Amino acid sequence: MVKSSHSSFLKGEFALTDLNRAMVHHVFFWLKNPDSPEDLAALIAGVQSLAEIPGVRLLHVGVPAPTIPRPVIDNSYSVSELLFFDDVEAEAVYQEHPLHQKFIAECSPLWNKVLVYDSVVAESPIS
Repeated sequence: MVKSSHSSFLKGEFALTDLNRAMVHHVFFWLKNPDSPEDLAALIAGVQSLAEIPGVRLLHVGVPAPTIPRPVIDNSYSVSELLFFDDVEAEAVYQEHPLHQKFIAECSPLWNKVLVYDSVVAESPIS
């Protein structure tokens, strides 16, 4: 599994061509106590632990970027998790894995909202 690193992503451990078949799992977390550095650190550590689950090809753990405010940007979340899997079946195994269940049990008291976006590559409507 490749941990969050732009350089390792480009080195080919998870080649750009793999994105053509990848399943993407993007999760946004809102902390109950967004001003708590301890809660933020605990959640980030918990998300980072998910990299050890078999089938996780790439994990990026992020916080809101200091971009120029625009009406289309929602930076109200505390932490984001972007995971890449080979396919939907690998993500289903991840969901039931004991490390994922441990993460939920230990970290869910920290958040008051979670939003998940799962996606696969869109098939071209042009034949």
